[in-house]
Amino acid sequence: MSDSLHELWLRGIAFNPAAPADVLIRLLDEAAGEAGEAGLSMCEGRDLPDAVIDAALRHPVEGIRRALARNLHVDPVRLAPLASDPSGLVRAYLAAGTRLKPRRVRPLPDDILVTFLTAQDGGEDGRVSEQDIAWELWSSRQVPLSFPRDMAGHDHPTLRRYAAFQWQSLTAAQRDVLLDDPDPAVREAAREGNRQLDPEAVEAELPPIGSRHAASVLGTCALSPAVIERCFAADEVDPLARNRHTPADALARLARHPDAEIRRLIATRPDLGPAAVGLRQDPDEDVRMRARLQPAIRSWAEFEAVRTVVDHGPDCTCPITRPATELSPDWYATCAASDEPVLRRVAASWPGLPAELVGTLALDGDEEVRIRLACHHPLAPPHLLLDVFVTRPAHRPHLLSLPSFPRTGRTHLIGHPDPEVRALAATDPTLPEPPLEDPDDAVCRAAAANPTLPPETLETLLTDLRTAEGAAANPSLPVPRMHALLDHCLNGAATPPTAARR
Repeated sequence: MSDSLHELWLRGIAFNPAAPADVLIRLLDEAAGEAGEAGLSMCEGRDLPDAVIDAALRHPVEGIRRALARNLHVDPVRLAPLASDPSGLVRAYLAAGTRLKPRRVRPLPDDILVTFLTAQDGGEDGRVSEQDIAWELWSSRQVPLSFPRDMAGHDHPTLRRYAAFQWQSLTAAQRDVLLDDPDPAVREAAREGNRQLDPEAVEAELPPIGSRHAASVLGTCALSPAVIERCFAADEVDPLARNRHTPADALARLARHPDAEIRRLIATRPDLGPAAVGLRQDPDEDVRMRARLQPAIRSWAEFEAVRTVVDHGPDCTCPITRPATELSPDWYATCAASDEPVLRRVAASWPGLPAELVGTLALDGDEEVRIRLACHHPLAPPHLLLDVFVTRPAHRPHLLSLPSFPRTGRTHLIGHPDPEVRALAATDPTLPEPPLEDPDDAVCRAAAANPTLPPETLETLLTDLRTAEGAAANPSLPVPRMHALLDHCLNGAATPPTAARR
């Protein structure tokens, strides 16, 4: 058999959902050189039996442990030993998370986060530092937004210092405690944070207006009247529109700004006050729409929930994360019943929406409501997930990762002009005849993995480059046949490829 067939068989077996642990562990054999890439892909790219996870965690080859560290299918609790792996690169891979960058990133458990953020070194090999690993962690989206705030009372001063860096998310009581912290580094971080809320201190330390650093300060800190006037004089008002500390008189001036984008930025603010009335008659249609939403927004947490929807379109694939502050179920229920499509989209984006409201929104006349429901809610009807898969290619990778995505009911799509849709239909186990002769290779490969195919057909498919990988991944492939193929690939066994026919 050709080396190409060997590679296809190994890749297929590595991702065969019916392959038992003893088959998969053979792909981890460090002496099985040809299995190297398949073993690495398997460790990184699929759910694994406990025995395989255990074997990978203690595997002497660092590359296997690095691949496992990037696995988004394995419960992260099982990956905890990798946070203190002798190899700093293994630790860094776990901190960085998967390369696939899925929309919904599972947060790492608190004990792993604490291990990373309080580490005194970056591993025994010295290739990375603990600061490098912490940087990877903070940029990976695996840290819950609420984590720094939750660490304000932790025993370890490093974690309390991280909490102080998120000063404006803390409660007044937490701030008071940190300002009087026994650790000098924590107290200094707290004083730095507290200066953000002191307009005179901000004014005294403000970088030149127009610089990138100044824009960050102007958009987040409490500002004095003099600084606000300097912003208007320089027409540097975009940060003011985003700043939660901007006073009412400045907001009223921004509501009359000639740039519609500035008016859009403030139109849904919960603190807008009387200026909202004028914006509901704004000449810009988008500003008017946003201003109509404003009465339903009573807090900054609600503002953020609306902002993440109103600024994006139906093909938005932004990360799906839990908010730092949980909102009231009653508020979401009110949004679900709103005449405003944007508010119904907000409701559809909340995974806790009750089943009866899910049923209503699944039939909503606004397509974006249905798309958001399919992508965000665990109770979204399977037929809706399938509809969105067919009509909105941007969402396909995310939809396929959802446990509620339908595994049957796809047969009507077998003649679809899009080969990606046909490939999905080709794996439906209720399909009478999988399309093994489709002109698209990906469709043929998917059809070869259809579990309805009998073993004798699989034997033929294993010898065809277009279908060999799919046939090796077919859950109907007998386990002894999987071992025989591995023997042939890894040990150079003379077993002919059809020896296991029944």
